[in-house]
Amino acid sequence: MIELHTWDTPNGRKISVALEEMGLPYRVRTVDITNRQQFDPSFLAISPNNRIPAIVDPDGPDGAPISVFESGAILLYLGEKTGLFLPVDRRQRVAVLEWLMWQMGGFGPMPGQVHHFLGVAEADRAYGLERYQAETRRLYDVLNRRLQVVEFVAGALSVADFAIVGWAWRHERHRIDLADYPHVRRWYEALMIRPGVKRGFEIALR
Repeated sequence: MIELHTWDTPNGRKISVALEEMGLPYRVRTVDITNRQQFDPSFLAISPNNRIPAIVDPDGPDGAPISVFESGAILLYLGEKTGLFLPVDRRQRVAVLEWLMWQMGGFGPMPGQVHHFLGVAEADRAYGLERYQAETRRLYDVLNRRLQVVEFVAGALSVADFAIVGWAWRHERHRIDLADYPHVRRWYEALMIRPGVKRGFEIALR
């Protein structure tokens, strides 16, 4: 049974959604980042960047345990392990990798900065909030244009969708109205009614 070391964040939800969609048995080990448990030596042993999520798979590629940190790496590992949501065809796989990296490099860090600046004193936040909200809106627009021509971001449902939906889940906190991005809304609503996705968001991560 895979151990998922995590907390109730967009990056944590990516992995619980993927595990549920892939039908992999797992147990949750909560890492309370509000109490700095991510700096505990036991957690740093499996996540040297002291960030959640991380997993420990007792049945690694050679039959021995393996730990994996960084949510994108975990999604790729799980896709390889199960053969699900990660195409074998190289052309199709490129699309999955492109959109997974798009999420990791932009559609996560940028909305995350919106979260940050909403939490600081109003007198200190104007420039940062304006900058990162503009970039967050741009990223939603990129996603909306993509989803105008495909059902899921890489064509077929993939780990890239699980990565992105973890952050789209917080759209209200990003000050984003999905009515302004109808193709994103269609995609988001279709994902959120999937039983595996629903379970991934409902399971207690804190």
